[in-house]
Amino acid sequence: MGSLGWAVGLSLLSAASYATAAVAQERLAEHGHRGLSRWAVALLLTGAGVVLHVIALNFGTVAVVQALGTLTLLFALPIQKMRYRTPISRAAWMDAGLTVVGLALILSLSVEDPRPALLGEGSVRGLAVITAGVVFACSLAAFWAGPRVRAMLLAAASGVAFGIASVQSKAVLASFTTGGATAVSGLAVGMVLAFSISGYLIGQLSYRGAGLAVPLATVSVTNPLVAALAGVVLFGERVRFGAVGLVAAGVAAVVMTWGVVGLARHTTGGSGQRGSGSDAAAPEGEGGIETGQGVDPGPAVQRG
Repeated sequence: MGSLGWAVGLSLLSAASYATAAVAQERLAEHGHRGLSRWAVALLLTGAGVVLHVIALNFGTVAVVQALGTLTLLFALPIQKMRYRTPISRAAWMDAGLTVVGLALILSLSVEDPRPALLGEGSVRGLAVITAGVVFACSLAAFWAGPRVRAMLLAAASGVAFGIASVQSKAVLASFTTGGATAVSGLAVGMVLAFSISGYLIGQLSYRGAGLAVPLATVSVTNPLVAALAGVVLFGERVRFGAVGLVAAGVAAVVMTWGVVGLARHTTGGSGQRGSGSDAAAPEGEGGIETGQGVDPGPAVQRG
């Protein structure tokens, strides 16, 4: 199996781990965040997802690995069906299909530069300053926005932080594999930790008062987009067939984004239903996955 095969396989396992971790976290919340075994399961599954994701970055382009990460939403569909005994609507299957088609096009067009994905101290420092500035600006603007826009801004800030954390992770791993531990930049490691933690915390804030679908879709789109652009600029990642390939990749990104936004809506059962106090389920194909119950219709999945 070639490098792309390893990247795809590890990314799929990572997405499955994140999706299963979301279920464990939801069950933990249902029990008032009590129970050492529940905490251990949730943390182990999340940690497994992180490790698999970082290793996958060593085998594939940032664009491919980050795009494959959106499959966490796809894994959430069967998990939701099994846990809540709910049917999966035709609209959800269509969105899943669009996501897979977009991913397939991106996979077929992506080309990784043969040189190691290394970053100098100046590049690490500059990337850290730019990223911190964008995250701060989005977070600051969110304080003066309404609930929906605030959720989008905070989720965008979270997606930027997570995307750049993945880029820095790839650079750290490349430094380690080419020059050993002494070649690894302490600043780069610090940036990975800082952006991962801040992305997680800001992402949690984005879910307040605006439901789940809007922030989940925003972070799921922003994360791979920012990482892909950074990979092109910093690591020389590119697409096949020149200008034609760029247009095809753009179309693939739009198709995948459309599918991801739909999946985010379906895997949360439609944010409009939350907190309404109504037991009426949304019609199949319109409001997501039908629950027929007055319970939270599924896990909210967040990843790095």
